[in-house]
Parts: sequence; C-alpha cells; structure tokens
Amino acid sequence: MAITKKQYILEGLCCGNCAAKIEEDVKKLKGVTSASVDFVSKTLSMEINDSTAAGSLITQADAIIKRHDSGIMMLEKEISQPGQKTLYLLGLCCGDCAQRIEDKIRRIEGVKEASLDFVSQRLTIKAADKAFLPSIIRQASQIALDIEPGIQISYTDKKPEKDGSTAAKQWVFRLGLAAGAVLFSLGLLFDFSPSAKLTIFLLSYLFIGGEVVFRALKNISKGQVFDENFLMSVATIGAFAIGNYPEGVAVMLFYQVGEAFQRLAVNRSRKSISALMDIRPDFANLKIGGEIRRVTPEEVGIGDYILVKPGEKIPLDGRILEGTSALDTSALTGESLPRDVEPGDEVLSGSINKNGVLTIEVSKEFGESTISKILDLVQNASSKKAPTENFITKFAKYYTPFVTFAALALAVIPPLILPGAQFTDWLYRALAFLVISCPCALVISIPLSFFGGIGGASKNGILVKGSNYLEALNNVDTIVFDKTGTLTKGIFKMTKAVAANGWTEAGLLSYAAHAESFSNHPIALSIQKAYRQPINPDRITEQEEVAGQGIRAKIDGKAVLAGNGKLMDAEHIPWQQADELGSVVHLAVEGIYAGYIVISDEIKPDSRKALQELKALGIKHTAMLTGDTRTAGEAIGREIGLDAVYSELLPHQKVEQLEQLDKNRTSKGKLVFVGDGINDAPVLARADIGIAMGTLGSDAAIEAADVVLMTDEPSKIVSAIKVARKTRAIVWQNILFAMGVKLVFLSLATFGIATMWEAVFGDVGVTIIAILNSMRAMKAVG
Repeated sequence: MAITKKQYILEGLCCGNCAAKIEEDVKKLKGVTSASVDFVSKTLSMEINDSTAAGSLITQADAIIKRHDSGIMMLEKEISQPGQKTLYLLGLCCGDCAQRIEDKIRRIEGVKEASLDFVSQRLTIKAADKAFLPSIIRQASQIALDIEPGIQISYTDKKPEKDGSTAAKQWVFRLGLAAGAVLFSLGLLFDFSPSAKLTIFLLSYLFIGGEVVFRALKNISKGQVFDENFLMSVATIGAFAIGNYPEGVAVMLFYQVGEAFQRLAVNRSRKSISALMDIRPDFANLKIGGEIRRVTPEEVGIGDYILVKPGEKIPLDGRILEGTSALDTSALTGESLPRDVEPGDEVLSGSINKNGVLTIEVSKEFGESTISKILDLVQNASSKKAPTENFITKFAKYYTPFVTFAALALAVIPPLILPGAQFTDWLYRALAFLVISCPCALVISIPLSFFGGIGGASKNGILVKGSNYLEALNNVDTIVFDKTGTLTKGIFKMTKAVAANGWTEAGLLSYAAHAESFSNHPIALSIQKAYRQPINPDRITEQEEVAGQGIRAKIDGKAVLAGNGKLMDAEHIPWQQADELGSVVHLAVEGIYAGYIVISDEIKPDSRKALQELKALGIKHTAMLTGDTRTAGEAIGREIGLDAVYSELLPHQKVEQLEQLDKNRTSKGKLVFVGDGINDAPVLARADIGIAMGTLGSDAAIEAADVVLMTDEPSKIVSAIKVARKTRAIVWQNILFAMGVKLVFLSLATFGIATMWEAVFGDVGVTIIAILNSMRAMKAVG
C-alpha cells in the first residue's frame, strides 16, 4: 500500500515540551507509520500507510494538538517534490549562444540543474520543487528567445510545420540578401559619384546586414554585449566610418553566407548523429482477440501480445510465443551476424525481424525496455561534459572580451606612441581583429566531436554514459578483469569427479547435487545438470549456505558439507589437495572426506587477442580478480597473457584488492574494472571507469557501469579505447586548427597584412571546416 506523506505548519507553537508530547501522541495513532515535530520550523511531518484513512487521522492529530495547546492552528504545507522538464530549442545554431542560455537558466531561482545539449538542441531543467516548474519553464523560454529570437521552443524533437509568417520571413531575408548582393556588385563594377556610391553601398549593407545590427542593438539593451552580432556590427560600421564601404558590405555579406553554410553544416551533422540512433520503434501491432491494431509502443502493456512482421523493428522486450526468424541485432550490439530465434526465446526491442512472422508476449513496458534505456543513456550522455569541453566553455567566456579590448588597444595606443602612425590605418587593423574574435569554431565543433564519438561507439555496441568517460578512456593504464563471464564464457560443466574413502563417483555426485539443489550459482547448476536425475526434496531436511565457503546440509539424515577447501578447514576435515584446472567442490559426509568434483569454465575465443591488443595500445598493467582457486586462476592468466592474478577472493575482498592496486600504482593514469555486471556493482563503482560487459538486457549493469558493452567480447574494450583516442585526436585537431588560424590572422591583422575580407575566412571558414572534421568521430572503429 502506498505511503501518504503530509506536512503541517503548527502556527502558534511556542512550547518545546508540547512539541515533544504532540509528536509522541501522533506516533501512537493507528495508521501513522512515522511522525515528527520540528519545533524550530514549527512543522509536523506525518507518514500514513492508508490514504483512505488520511482524513480521519488528520482530524485525530488536530484534536491531539488542540488538547496540548488550544491556540495552535494546523495549516497544511505543500511538500516540495523535485521535477524535471525537457524542451527542444529547434533552430539553435550558435554554440556561444547555447552556453549563455544555459548559464542564465541556471541562475533562475528554484533551478537545481540545467543542461543544454547544443548537438541535440535538448534543454533539460531540474527544479527543486516541481510546483515551480511551469514558472521556471516560462522564464527559461523567455531567456532562450531573448538570446536567440529565431529558435522555436518545442516539447518534442520533431520540427513543427512552418507557418506562413516563418516562410515569409525566410523569403524576405533571402530576397534582401540577393538585392544587397546585386547592389554591392553594381557599386564595384560601375564608377559612381562619391555620394551615389555611399548610398548604394549603404542600401546594400542594410539589405544584407540590417538584421545583424538590429540583433546587436537588441542584445546590448539587455546587457549582452560580447556576441558575434556586436562584433560584426562594430567591425563593418567601423569600415564605413573610415571610408572602406566595399569592405564593410563584403565582410557582412561573407559573414551572412558563411553563417548560412555553418547552419547547414550543423544541421547535417545533427541529422547524421540522429540517424546513428534511429532505432526507436514507431509502432506496435497489438493483438486484441482476432484483431490486429497498430498502436504506439507506449500503449502496450506487460502480458499483451504483439505481432512483428518481416522487416519491422521489435517494439518492446518480450518472449516469442509463435514463429521462428533471424533477428538483426546490429543496432544494439554492433554485430552484423543475425541471431536465430524460436518460440520460448527472449527478444529485445530495437532488433529487426528479418524473415518470419513472430507473435511475442510483452515482458516490459516501453519506458523500461532495452531500447528506451539505450536511447535515454545516449541522449543524456552529453550532459556529463568532458574536461576539454568545460575548458573550452570557460575559455570562450574570456576570449571574446579579451580580443575586443585588445582591438581597442590596437586602435588607440599605436597612433599615440608611434611617430607618423595613421589612426585610420590602425583602426582598420583593429576592425579586422574584431572579425576574427568569435570563438564559434571551438564552441560548436568540440561538443559535436564528442557527441559524434559517443554516437559512433553506440553503433558499435559500446554505450558511453558521458563525454567525460569517453575522454577518460584515453588515459587508461591499468585494466582489472573479473574472470567468470568476462574473460571466460561463464558456462560451467563438470569435467571430473574423484571419490575417496570408499565412496563411488555416482554416490559422490548424488550427494553433491542434492546439497547444491537450492542454489542458483552456475557451479551448483552444472553439478545438478551432470547428475542427470531428478532431485528428491524428501531426502533433504536441512540446508544452509556458508558465505564464501559452500553449503552445509542434511541428506538422508547425514551431515553433508559441499564447498571449497576453506569449508573443510573450518570443519577440521582432512581433505585432498586437487591440482586441477577449474573450480573444485569438495564433499564430506558425517565428518569424513568423500572426494571432489571439478567444474571447468571455457576461455572466450578473443580474450587472448584482446589482451595482446590492449598491450599494443600501451596499457601498462592487466590483472584478474577471481573467487576461483589459485591453480585455476593462474592457469588462465598464463594462457591469455595477464600480468597478475588475484584468486580465492570473496566479493568484498575484490573491492579491497582493487583499492590496493590503485594505491600501488606509480602513474597517474585511470584504473578500469571490467565485469559482467551481475554481481560486480561495488567494484564497478570503485574503479575510475567501470565497464560492464555482455549486458544485453541487463538493467543492473546499465545502472552500475560508466561504459556498457552490449556483447560479451573483451575485444570491444579495445574498440572503446580506439574510439576515445580517435575522438580526442579530432577534438585537438579542431582546437589547434581553429586557434592556429586565428592566431595567424590576428598577427597578420596587427601588422596590416590581413584585410577584413581574409579575416572573415579566419572566423566563418574555420568554423565550417572544424564542424565537417568533427563528423569523422561518428565513424565507428572496429
């Protein structure tokens, strides 16, 4: 039954002793699970286990309060609950503006957290109290429209149909640009009088750049000075002021054309990244009696039957009831080989049905299905920004004002101190300085690079929870593996049974299978499978698990122990040391050693290759943590090429061993732990980067890890590091290229070599090239 929480202000409460008595009496009311009175804030908090009885219990609480002090008024207090809302700022093409929008929204009272992802145009706002969300959303929308008036605010990422006014504005802008370009050409080609030339170039300028100047003035009125509109307006108006009319118009024309190409490049990049994650099913064929209805996946519930035809995406997780087919799971795993399925098999949403018709019983609602979790994970990844992104954001805040004041100094100081220096000449150089000062190339291309890398990795079956983790993968120097299910297949089978002290192999196996019959551990299941006979529960009268050692049971009235050597030692039973490759289960009956059973696991085919490739990538130290015997662990370590093996560890000892490894490291690189995600949550959380492997459909692993590998191949770790390194290379290419070109043009402008025409390329051209380069991060690395 749901708990109902209530809070009341006890107006007039002045007695601390009364507060304590009120709390004590309210707690005694039947149906109240907890109650507390905070004397300082005069607040009574109650938890009621039956909402239908809430009215009666509140009346009784009021009577108790009045009994202690008749002057106290009981006023209900609204309990604040956190809330979250997602908006889409469609048409947002300015990275610097996106950062300013995010900063301003974060300052709204009541906002706990705000994150604007420039790539997906997705604004996520978390409020401390959801009651204030509508007001916060209104303020946030106004802030976004004030900074970027051309955007459309939507609650979905689907762009609304253009209305007549929007289309008309676009046509007016294009016609104005064309008219301005024609007038500009006329002014250049024909020889007009000075006044006529000024008029033609001024009209041309207003047609081409009037919108930019208007936006600059509007932003200045709101205190937003240092943006690209202001810089371009000052630079071009300054060119007119010193008589360089053609250059003033040309710079604005090239800027507007460059901006159009920049918007095109950004939009194409966004579409490319969106296409990588275009795995969301659009509909489900719901079976209702003999009828098939096409509905949205959200309308389907657990236990409903859905029909999936050839070529369609499986919309929800479920189990096949009828039909056989081959499924394309490449969108989830990155693997191109189809997976054959038949009745009884579990299937995951996002897979594509290749041939047969399937009837599926739904096991999870759409919001909880695999595809929803993957999409949510990838979409939210950009909110966890890499250190490089944060650095660029801070750098951009100071770069533009610095260059602006440097331009002012360039215009004023040299004419004052250099003999013969012309003010107009230095002013022209300063104006060229301004044109180059916008940091768009960095602010736009860096997030695009990281998001492209995350998108490319996801296409390869590698889910990275944030660009901070993607960047951290570049600095890995130690990788620690779990054994079972990570380096080995985790499929156990009995390979040997050795009886002792007069026991037979059959008797040994019978007692071991019955002792292990209550356990779901893979080793226990493999013993039960090897027994090949039904378990007789009547033979078992007692059963107790001994943590980290094994099982104590009573079978046929006899005391039976089944477990490792530690269990035998604890019970003071002499036992036989088994130098076997695999896990050894020792058995004792009535205090006498009966023999041992060997359970072996198989090493994954690409474990050795993965270790070799990791060494080739420069990983300094590799280790394995296992609860298995020292003999088995070291044999696997030698076979696949591990640097160290730590065996016979209990779950809590794995965390301790990882911490010890971390302390003993001499380098400052990152420590990675790789596990199968089932029982490794504490170790995954303790490592610098936790990687969960082979977790297709495992909710626990997706929650616990920082990086999720959707298949069980260790070689995917190599791919993840390669994607990270490729992304970092592209990020630094963009940073060095953008800053290098800008520094060159700033230097050339200072010495009067670069014109304003060339300075435009130093701004817009560099941005377009950097955006196109960032798209290379989307190509998955094999």
